[in-house]
Formats: sequence, C-alpha cells, structure tokens
Amino acid sequence: MLWAAKETLSRVIALCLLAVMALSPSVHGQSQTSGADELTGLWKAKRRFGPDARGPLVVQRDSGGWTADFLGHTFPVHANGSQLSFDLPDGQGSFQARMPEGAVTVVGHWTTPNSVIHGARFAGPVVLRPDGPNRWQGEVVPRNDDFTLYLMVQKRSDGTVGAFLRNPERNIGTSYDVDHIVREGNTIKLMGKLRGRPESVLLSGEYHPDSQMIALYFPERGGTYDFWRDDDEQSGFYPRGKNPVRYVYHPPLARDDGWATGTLDEVGIDRAAIEKFIQMIVDMPMESVHTPEVEAILIARHGKLVLEEYFHGENRDHLHDTRSAGKSLTATMVGAAMEAGAPLKLSSPVYQVMNGGSFSQDLDPRKRAMTLEHLLTMSAGFACDDGDPNAPGNEEILLEETEDPVFYRYSLKVPMATEPGETVVYCSMMPNLALAVVGRATGEPVMDTFDRLIGGPMKWGTYGWYLDPAGNPYGGGSIQVLPRDYLKLGQLMLNGGTWHGKRILSSDFVSRASSAARELNGIQYGYLWWSITYPYKNRTVRAFFAGGNGGQGIMVVPELDLVISTFAGNYGDRVGLHIQQDYAPDYILPAVREPGDDPSAPVTQLDFHTSYGRRPRTH
Repeated sequence: MLWAAKETLSRVIALCLLAVMALSPSVHGQSQTSGADELTGLWKAKRRFGPDARGPLVVQRDSGGWTADFLGHTFPVHANGSQLSFDLPDGQGSFQARMPEGAVTVVGHWTTPNSVIHGARFAGPVVLRPDGPNRWQGEVVPRNDDFTLYLMVQKRSDGTVGAFLRNPERNIGTSYDVDHIVREGNTIKLMGKLRGRPESVLLSGEYHPDSQMIALYFPERGGTYDFWRDDDEQSGFYPRGKNPVRYVYHPPLARDDGWATGTLDEVGIDRAAIEKFIQMIVDMPMESVHTPEVEAILIARHGKLVLEEYFHGENRDHLHDTRSAGKSLTATMVGAAMEAGAPLKLSSPVYQVMNGGSFSQDLDPRKRAMTLEHLLTMSAGFACDDGDPNAPGNEEILLEETEDPVFYRYSLKVPMATEPGETVVYCSMMPNLALAVVGRATGEPVMDTFDRLIGGPMKWGTYGWYLDPAGNPYGGGSIQVLPRDYLKLGQLMLNGGTWHGKRILSSDFVSRASSAARELNGIQYGYLWWSITYPYKNRTVRAFFAGGNGGQGIMVVPELDLVISTFAGNYGDRVGLHIQQDYAPDYILPAVREPGDDPSAPVTQLDFHTSYGRRPRTH
C-alpha cells in the first residue's frame, strides 16, 4: 500500500521544525557530540493505539427486537431484513451480520476505528454460535494497532556514533535512513541524508539521563515515543533473540485448521539442508535497516505442512500484512464466485455488471469493451499505472483522493489510456475493481462471499481486511492474515482448485490464473499470479507466486508438489524481493528430493544471484 504522499508531507513539516531546533543553542551552550557514546546499545519504543473494543459479544432477539450485549453495555441493533448492525459511540467500532431465519452458526464482521498506523479501518470475522433460544455469542478479536521502533546505536572506528531505525509494522526506517546520532547536552539528533539530499537532522528529541530514556518525536506516527534500553535476551529486534540456541528442526503443530502436518523426511526434503537454511536466518546479523527481516517461513509438500518457523517475535496466531500478495486472493475470489454459480464470466463487461446489467449512455467505447478478464490481467486500459505518479488511477492518488470515498466508484471515472487488452501495466486499482464486480454480481457483501466460499470451507481463522473510506473491502492488497491460512491459497492452486475434496475453483480457472499468459515488469503474469522459471538440479522448473512489498510471497512449484510461503518486514526495500523470490531457488529447492535421488548425496546450494543473474522484480 502506498501512503507516501501523506507521510512525505508530514515529514517535510517535521523537518522544517527540526531545522529550526538545530539552529538553536544546545542545552549547555556548546556541542557535546562525544556524549553520544553513552547511548550505544539497543533501544526500544512501543505504543499501542488500541482498539480497546474487544471481548465477548452476545446478540439476542426478544419481542422488542434485537439487542447486543458488549463491553458491559446493551446496544440496540438495527435490523434491515436479515441484516443486523450496530455502532459503538464515537466511532469505536461497528458490527454487521446477516441473520436469516433458522440460522445456526453465523459469521458477522467487526470493523475497527481508523488505524493510527495504517491510516484505514480493518474488518475481521466474528463467529456467532447458538447460546440459547434466540441468542448467539461470539468473540470480537480485532487486529492490534501497535507501533514498535528499535534504535540501534553503535560506536564506529572513525569516532562517530552510528545509528539506524527498524520498525516491523511499516519499516519507516528506510524512509528516514538515519546514519548516525549526535548529542548536544541532552538534545539528541538523528542525522542522515534523506533521499540523497545534504545531511540534515531527520529526527530530534531529548535524552533523560536520570531515567536513561530517549524521547523522540514522530509527528506522523502518533507523537512522542519513549525509548528504553532493550536488554531482553529474547528481543524481537533479533531473529531469535540476542544469543540464540542452535536451531533444531521440529515438525509443525497439528491443529484443527485443515492442515495435515508431517516431517521433512516424510515428504523428501533434506532436513540438514533446511536446518542450515533456518540457521542462516536465525544468525542473521541485524547490521542495518536494510538487513533482511524474515518473519515467517512455511513449507508444504504432498499436501502436508512440514515447516513452520517464525522470527522477530512473530507467531502463528499473529496477523501479518500481505501487501500486494493480497491481489492473488482477489483472483481466488473471482474464480470461487464463478464456480459457485454467480452470474459472472471472464468475458463479463465490467461497466455493464457495475451498472446493474446495462451500459450507461455516452460511455467511452473502450470502457464498454472492458471485461473482467482485462482487470485480472492488468490490461484494462485505464490510466492507472502505479509506477506513474501522474496517472489519475495511480494507487497513491486513489488512496489519498477525497472526491469519492468509494474506491471502485472513483475508479470507474478514471480515463482510459489504451484499448483494453492492448497494454499491461501494474495497477492496484484494477484488482480492487474486480472485487467490486464480484460483489455486484453476487448481490451480497464481499466478505460474506469470502466467508461462504473460501474462509469457511478452508477453515480460515481471523483476518483483517483493509477497507476503503466507505467501508468496502479493498481488493488491491494489504489484507492481514494468519500465515498458515494464507499458505492454503497456494495449496488450493496446486490441488487444481480443490481443498479436502471440495471444489472451490475450476481447474480451467486455476490453469489460466497460474499461466504465463502475459509479461509484466519482465515477468510472466496470469490472473494476479506471477509466473517464473527456476533452476533445479540439471533442469528448470516453473513456479507461480503471489508477491507483496516487503518480502511477502506464496510460491507454488507444481512439478515438485511444493508450496512455500514467506512473510517479512522489509517494506519499501528491495531486499524484500530477495526474500520473496530468491530464497526458494537458493536454499529450499536444492533440498527437495525426487524419487530415485540418493538420500545420502550432499545438497548443493545454488546462488541464484551469481549463477543465473538477477530476476526481473515484482512490486
């Protein structure tokens, strides 16, 4: 997701204020740069912005109508046919669900307040189960709106005191790109060259020697953050703590989530090679803001989850941002809706569906010719290239515009640049519009469709769906998911569209979605899934993947019956592409054995960078 415009404006204001501060006299009237030595070490600041509305929810009906019991209060519930909803005061959250007559278990959705960190609302599922006559109970568990900052301060050989920031939620350290720290009295200045400009004060604050605390001001991230020394041996700054023990493989925990589990040996993956790979991640020296920050690695083969490892304090029950890898979920939604019988085809005209079955008068002929398939292949013809800051449909403009809070409605007004099918451009607006087409065709809320066709049958747990300002789910990415659940999308595609024998996608749709039909950014592209060829032993194998900013990815290698998933925190940094695309061929594929392979043969690790050259990159 792109929030650069808002962040840049806030940062410019902040830098202006800091520049004024930099010209003022220091606390003691002279520079005491050498005092920065006292600050060496790791510092941590964390703020929690809620949401506080969470806990048991009881929805019940009596002769007077519907009510909800939540947070120790009773709220009237508005009923519109089978649709129920209520809002908390002061915008602290809202609930909605469909409760048809005779309903037993119902999946509703809780929408959080606007996130201080992500700048939007998120919606997640609330499962209501019978709790007596005309009474249902569930649990509201919204995603946490936390913001964590690590400041590493180290003495350099040249006498300066180096520093850098790491931030797992947004990776804002790459934006500030702090290089070193200066202390003048108790005034602290973080110095660096912002976007190649001359060195300047990027952040400023105050050191409190009595309490040994550093207070730094982040205007666009909620204000002042108090940094305390992080001496915790298990600090999340490091992959597995400051002094990690030697990694030893253990198979994933079996849970009631639809995954069969097994061991690496059972599925023909060399255990020693994978242990070496994971040990490399565990031992990763956190030397700069650009060091790879791998947060999860999962592997499934022959339908079994055989590796599940988390780092930097992450875990299987914590939601993780998918960024643009979420676009592939939009494609899955389209295929699932068509397979379930929605009045929708790949050839369905976009503007006809969105206009209730007919075209509006005076519609641009190019828009009249636009189909759902054009949206899925990023070839609809809109002037919406995310790489062009002047394109009116650019994602950054879409997210920042205030003319229309409904993203898909704004998108429909974006002018055309080319004929549909003529040119492929990376445009997040297109998959979002495709998701809106699903909603218009099914006649039900998109998240209800997801729960009914994908989330329920595939036993997804909670999630946090990014919403536009009008409350519509965004199909361009950034849905937050549980890692084990998201890996299921890759397994679904590998299975040809089935999950535990239930058909969710047609085999034809899977084939089209994963195909190398077009080229985008130097890589083949299907329906919101990328396609790539990797070296494997003495040949090559084709893979297709979902890819997202920062290192998010689901890699499917059909020939090896293999699914790999990565989650990482290198947002806005090209090192995330290395995690997303190169870890598989460099470390995992060489460990995968085939029938007839000698199990005692050593695994030869490939260096995909030098042996095969850099691959073209996705967003």
